[in-house]
Amino acid sequence: MRVNATPIAQIDYSPEHGKLFVTFHDGDEYVYVGVPERVSTAFVRSPVKGRFFQRIIRDRYPYNRM
Repeated sequence: MRVNATPIAQIDYSPEHGKLFVTFHDGDEYVYVGVPERVSTAFVRSPVKGRFFQRIIRDRYPYNRM
């Protein structure tokens, strides 16, 4: 799902594996593992995605840069 948020450009989620894929406007792509679907849904619905990402996702779930 493409989003109009700074600095986040795109959010995708794989419920089968609990993987959250986040692409930033600078081109960096990360996959966060073990993210519950409810967190992913709240992230997509959040009106301030950058703030949600910093408070709820970043540094709370294991991740890899793609």
